[in-house]
Parts: sequence; C-alpha cells; structure tokens
Amino acid sequence: MKAAQDWVLARIVSTHLVTPTVQEFCIAPEGGALPYAPGAHLQMHILVNGKPQTRSYSLLGEPNGKTYRFAVKHLPDGRGGSVAMWRLAVGERLEVSAPLNHFPLDTAAPAYLIAAGGIGITPLLLMAQRLKAYALKSGASIRMLYGARTADELAFLPVLRDCLGDALQTFVASEGQTVDYEAEIAALPKGAYLYACGPVPMLEAIKRSWADAKRPVADLRFETFGSSGRLPTRAFNLHVPRHGLSITVPTSSSLLDELEQAGVPAIHDCRRGECGLCVMDVLAIDGEIDHRDVFLSAKEKKDNKRICVCVSRAVGTITLESAYRPETT
Repeated sequence: MKAAQDWVLARIVSTHLVTPTVQEFCIAPEGGALPYAPGAHLQMHILVNGKPQTRSYSLLGEPNGKTYRFAVKHLPDGRGGSVAMWRLAVGERLEVSAPLNHFPLDTAAPAYLIAAGGIGITPLLLMAQRLKAYALKSGASIRMLYGARTADELAFLPVLRDCLGDALQTFVASEGQTVDYEAEIAALPKGAYLYACGPVPMLEAIKRSWADAKRPVADLRFETFGSSGRLPTRAFNLHVPRHGLSITVPTSSSLLDELEQAGVPAIHDCRRGECGLCVMDVLAIDGEIDHRDVFLSAKEKKDNKRICVCVSRAVGTITLESAYRPETT
C-alpha cells in the first residue's frame, strides 16, 4: 500500500556503457522531464520474469527539462531488475514516476565528506557537482572517498576528477586498498556533514565510526541501493499464518513483491530499506535472516524480531505476522 502518484510513459533515447557492468540510460518522458534536486530518483515499472515489479534508480546530471539520465549495474545474481533493464533497447518505452527524493542535499555545513561505494556513486555525482559550486562561494571544504572492487568499475571517474581534482580519492579493493573511516571522520571539523551511498556493510562501518566519534546523528546522511547483503541471494520459504499463506520467495522477487502479489497488505514507501514503513514482525525463523536495510538498529537485527520486507531476505524459512485485522461488527 503506497500513496498514489503520477506515472508517465518514457521512451529510451540512448544507452551506453559507463563501465563493463554499468550502463547509462537516457529517457524522454511524455510531456518533458520535471525538475529535480541532488539525491532524487525515479521509480520504474518493469517486467521481471514476466511479473510487474517496481525499481528505483538515482538521477544523474543537471535537469534539462527534456530527459532523465540514470545508470544500472548489471547484477546477474540479483533479483532480476538489472537484467531486465539491460535487455531494453533504444526506442522502447517504460512507465516512470515523477522524481522523488528521500536523500536531499543540505548546503549549510562548513565541510563535507562524501563516501561512495560501487554503484552508490549515482546519487552522489550531482551532489559533488553542486557542492563544488557551493564550496567556491562559501569556502566550505569538500572531499570524496570512492571505492570499487576493481579499477574499471570506478564509474564517472573523468567527470569526478574534473569536478573535484585532488579532493577525490579512490580505493580499489582488488588492489588491497581500504578506507579508514575512523581516521577520515576524526579529521572532519565540527559541524561537517557526511553523505554516503553504497553497500550495507560499508554503510554500517560508517555508522559505527560516526557513532564512536560522537558526531551528531543528524549530520550523517546516507542511502543504500538495497541489493547487497551478507549472504547470497537465494530462494526461501515464507509463511504468513494470519493469511494462510505459504509460498517460496524466488531470487527475482523481494518479500514485499511476493506479499503484494499474494494480496497481503504491506505498507511501504522507499523500497530501499531506509524509511522503515515496511517493517513486519518475525514470528519464527528456521535458518537465518539477511538484514539488508539501514533502518533497524544493530540490536534489532541481532534480535531478529523485525524485518524490512522491501530489501531484506532469509535463508531457510521465515514466518511473519501481518498487521491486517479483519473488520468486525
């Protein structure tokens, strides 16, 4: 259950490879593209293995009133959305939402640290460009830490280098390079903001270091792409006793997708594991929960009594409680 929003048809104008596993799309929505701010994303209706599903992708570049740009990382072992997107050709149409933003940029701090991991660079690209302009006017400092598994997966590197120069530092995991978040955060002046986007383990490390440094919680802003976890993506069993539901959640669907298709009411909004609206109570777990959200606390994840059904998964069998209650007279 989600608030109604407007959807329009958009035509794919062009595609090109940014890295061997990242493809950029340019689409033209009917009626023109709406304005958006850094951190904005589009939702899209696509068919994954013949089933209608919704995916979200961060917007790239400055608004031009005509087209939207976004990038999709090919994940053959993911839930199928990236594979479906990569199969789309120039001229094909898809249904998209108006721009949404759960990750807004606040230009009010004396210093900024931007941390990107892999495809997490996409919402941070326009932020870096806007912050560079802000820094030139205000004197604020800005620095970006950008990591990827291999050097050829550092997407949009020429644009970032042109924008940030020496303020950009890259890290390549395959070459043994890692980020010391504790040291990076300790070097920040008072009142600095940290914007981060990347896989859940990276964000958890940043959150721990930020908390250990006793920095204000509100000064850490982050977003996850909700597709990474500690465990491989596998099919698992789902029981919802209140609805008499027993199904298998395939690798190509999320818990939320399967609940909605089975007619089980599930409140949600971000579909990224950030807002917490989709949280459901766990009645039992025969196996292990792979918490892929950034909403639940470390203790809540350890207790395994709640789960964000939009991104998190399980190994084995999970039994959930639905908030639905039949009307009584």
